[in-house]
Amino acid sequence: MHQLAIALHLKGYVVSGSDDEIFEPSRTHLKTEGLLPKKEGWYAANITSDIDAVILGMHARADNPELIKAQSLGLPIYSFPEYIYQESKQKKRVVIGGSHGKTTTTAMIMHVLQKTNQSFDYLVGAKLNGFDQSVAITNAPIIVCEGDEYPASTLEKRPKFHFLFPHIAVLTGIAWDHINIFPTYDIYIEQFRIFIEKIETSGYLIYNTTDKDLVKLIESNVRKDIQYIPYQLPTHHTINGKTQLTINGYSSPLNIFGDHNLLNLHAAYHVCKLLGIAPIDFVRSIASFSGAAKRLELLYEKDEKRIYRDFAHAPSKVNATIQAVKQQFPKQKLVALLELHTYSSLQKHFLPQYAHSLDIADEAAVFYSQHALTLKRLPNINKEDIQQGFANSNIVILNTTKELEQWIISQKNKTANILLMSSGNYDGVDVIKKLS
Repeated sequence: MHQLAIALHLKGYVVSGSDDEIFEPSRTHLKTEGLLPKKEGWYAANITSDIDAVILGMHARADNPELIKAQSLGLPIYSFPEYIYQESKQKKRVVIGGSHGKTTTTAMIMHVLQKTNQSFDYLVGAKLNGFDQSVAITNAPIIVCEGDEYPASTLEKRPKFHFLFPHIAVLTGIAWDHINIFPTYDIYIEQFRIFIEKIETSGYLIYNTTDKDLVKLIESNVRKDIQYIPYQLPTHHTINGKTQLTINGYSSPLNIFGDHNLLNLHAAYHVCKLLGIAPIDFVRSIASFSGAAKRLELLYEKDEKRIYRDFAHAPSKVNATIQAVKQQFPKQKLVALLELHTYSSLQKHFLPQYAHSLDIADEAAVFYSQHALTLKRLPNINKEDIQQGFANSNIVILNTTKELEQWIISQKNKTANILLMSSGNYDGVDVIKKLS
């Protein structure tokens, strides 16, 4: 939200905002642009009849006094994606959806467009090298959006990506997640069927043919008024831990690796091709792509020891990430640490979705904290529940910061690839600093 505020401010709009807590780096970003509220909190007096639009963050509750005031005045109220659409009605809209790989695929497209000097707007869920903001709204003819399936706002419970109406859509794959919002797989997959319906007439759907559930969904819901572009792993080979890509006869070494990254890359290629980028320019440009923050991000390397950080938390993401590292360095020892932090991952009945996901690691540990369970108001789970869910008696289960720190000490001097997977912060333990 604060990134959108800055983007609109830079476009020349008069922007104000409020929140009950404003953390770093948001606070500094807003202060730099002169947008930091004088005091935190929500006050009905902030909302006046001369406001042209109110944009509602997804964490604002229905009883928010500013929201109530806006409703009483009859002001236009938009969720984040609804407003993005308002600003992009005259643009060619590219939307990347899917249970995994959205951020990386979006980042790849942005990287290539930037390298080839294209003018475009964007919305992406991570900090990217070469981009000051994660949101840009200008007068550019194209907008590239990461399309999230999470609800848009407290007033609008439908997924965010239902409001963006793409001309070019990507679906990277489907794997059940967000069970607090989508309690069954059928409800979850229905959101992607609706997304396909939202593609503009004569638009394109680029989809991952290696995902059986996605292919089944598409085959059962074929639209005659859009074009389908399937993709799979592009031609590549790996030598001494370095991946070489070949597309349309053009080759280049890559900074990234792993099947999931290569699938994302192939999706990005098809998007860029539809946007007029020649294959040779795509291959040359993607060669310098180093990834998005927390997406197989190399944090430390010395001799034969490497530490990678990844946002992986859902079962499909954990599988893809751990396989990528093992495939790239098959002779290297792999140590994996996964934090269970999301609402889904901390539910006992969801844990079997992780079965065997850590099996290919030489050593693996799973950390979860009582603090996370308390914050999410979830019932306790015990170590036996997790052991059974992962179907692996060899993984180490850690549920206190003391146990986590002891595990870190046991790993500190090992020569290995260490993979840290989490959407949280390990209950405040600086795992990266302590391991490196």
